[in-house]
Amino acid sequence: MLNTTLMVNDTCPKNDDFKYTLYSTVFSIVFVVGLMTNVVAMYIFTCSLKLRNETTTYMMNLVVSDLLFVLTLPLRVFYFIQRSWPFGSTLCKLSVSLFYTNMYGSILFLTCISVDRFLAIVYPFRSRGLRTKRNAKMVCAGVWALVLAGSLPSGFLLDGTSSHNNTSNKFCFENFSSNQWKSHLSKVVIFIETVGFFIPLLLNVICSAVVLLTLRRPQTVGRGGKINKAKILRMIAVHLSIFCFCFVPYNINLVFYSLVRTNRLQGCSVESVVRTIYPIALCIAVSNCCFDPIVYYFTSETIQNSIRRKSLNPRGYSSRFSETPPSGTSSTQHTVHTVARVLCI
Repeated sequence: MLNTTLMVNDTCPKNDDFKYTLYSTVFSIVFVVGLMTNVVAMYIFTCSLKLRNETTTYMMNLVVSDLLFVLTLPLRVFYFIQRSWPFGSTLCKLSVSLFYTNMYGSILFLTCISVDRFLAIVYPFRSRGLRTKRNAKMVCAGVWALVLAGSLPSGFLLDGTSSHNNTSNKFCFENFSSNQWKSHLSKVVIFIETVGFFIPLLLNVICSAVVLLTLRRPQTVGRGGKINKAKILRMIAVHLSIFCFCFVPYNINLVFYSLVRTNRLQGCSVESVVRTIYPIALCIAVSNCCFDPIVYYFTSETIQNSIRRKSLNPRGYSSRFSETPPSGTSSTQHTVHTVARVLCI
């Protein structure tokens, strides 16, 4: 979490003390809601869901990312209430790294889901060999490597043992110096914003737009089977809404914040706006832990069916809810069946 305490210009009045109450309140809510919903999601994916495909692979990795971050939130709540960090430098650095791992991991895994949906709808036959669970696992491994490469430098550049004005109060999450910004962090921001936000944002928008255009040609998708366009439209709307709501405000403001901290943007009015928006945008970004399970449920008929069948017949539905197509199904029919299944997952 980037610095919102140290002043860029000592003559500018400080105006962001409200962040401590805001952070402690919002993070407490996100911890409770995010922990419950993601634990339920993990249970469904690992214990109840019999149908597993590429999309569920991305979703399961997204759940792991959310849970890792949610478990660090009590430490953040303690710090923002006490305004002191007694847990040591290493835990501070790890907590900061997990924040970025979660945010940009969530962005990239949501992008993987969007691209997978794009391939399934626009290129259902040509993407058969590409869209496999093995390839999905390889993509997930690449995402983890990428986000760790970007998040670990941000966290471990932080000196979690520094003190406020030579007092005994240690602080965390908010002590990057101007020199660190100019020498290292501005480059880190360029990397994570380009690879972790702007490119995924373009991919999500482009893939969704092409899918919508494809759905306007019923013969392209509906040949050989019925596709519920309303469900697909709902899936895209929920997906893009959560993506833009959670990640756009923080990442756009982060660009301006970086410009302020490196003195490329100057002036008390600019600093005041950036410093005021930052805590609010950060809280919205953190809330993605609570919104991701909405993506799983409200855009996934497979998960809904799993929950319904589990509640109605907890012992006898697993054999009917599998990946194996009916015997006698042709290759073309199976492909259309797979497309229809993916559209609902």
